[in-house]
Amino acid sequence: MAPSQQAKSSKSARSLLTGLAIGACLLTGLPDAEAQAPAKRPPAAPQATPQVAPQAAPQAVPGFWDPRRRPERPDLSRLTVIRFLTETDYPPFNFTGADGNPAGFNVDLARSLCEEIKVTCTVQMRRFETLVDALTSNRGDAIIASMAVSPQLRARVDFTDPYYRVPARFVSRKDAVMPEIRPEYLEGKKVGVIAGSAHEAYLKAMFTDAELHAYPSDDAMRAALRRGEVDFIFGDGISLAFWINGTDSGDCCAFSGGPFVESRFFGEGIGIAVRKGNDVLRQALNWALFRVWEKGRYTDLWLRYFSVSPF
Repeated sequence: MAPSQQAKSSKSARSLLTGLAIGACLLTGLPDAEAQAPAKRPPAAPQATPQVAPQAAPQAVPGFWDPRRRPERPDLSRLTVIRFLTETDYPPFNFTGADGNPAGFNVDLARSLCEEIKVTCTVQMRRFETLVDALTSNRGDAIIASMAVSPQLRARVDFTDPYYRVPARFVSRKDAVMPEIRPEYLEGKKVGVIAGSAHEAYLKAMFTDAELHAYPSDDAMRAALRRGEVDFIFGDGISLAFWINGTDSGDCCAFSGGPFVESRFFGEGIGIAVRKGNDVLRQALNWALFRVWEKGRYTDLWLRYFSVSPF
């Protein structure tokens, strides 16, 4: 896990904070009360170039599709090409590869969808804030750019089912990791959070006995944890996963407890945008997303790009 999103969250590598309305088969055991992520765009990795490395140890891979709700294969005969639009610099989701071509999780997923649909696929990179206008003016057919679904954007475009969400997570120092976190467990504990964020609103609503410490930025919040000024920090899980696994953390910290996902605080998830009324393409993409997940290709991509699971 980042512009307008419910279009661009607070860019945390580029300071973005965001938003899995997870289907019935998703991560088992996610409590309904748990949630997070400003319904915006998910956070980018703190590094300019993502670490795309094979998984060293088993990790949780989220599932966003219910196998009991397999979509029927739509009529794909009317599709001859899909012109995907994506963002220019939002690693590891979107970035320019060493060969100068679009790369990243979103780009690889788009190509997998085109292979499944058996249609020609192009990927054009643009500044995030120009993507919706480019789509509505027919300069592209679909946006795959970690765009968080929101009521405001739904008024302009249609969305596929979510293909990921940004969970909220607690992080503690490694010598104080808790396998489970409930409101009663944090009574009197100092918890750092970004001021004015959806994460702060969630803590105020659900963790009423914790002692909240609000910070103006991710860097300030994380530094407070490293110095021991707070017992935990709470924020967007994807951004925190990259921080934990990066050099900036100094190997100080780890996730405590599990992921929190709740659309009331953290949004509807991340979808692929298509022009209003383009149900042919939207249904084709929903079908292809399910097929890519069912065949294990989504899992392969997830493990490739996320060496520390945000879940």
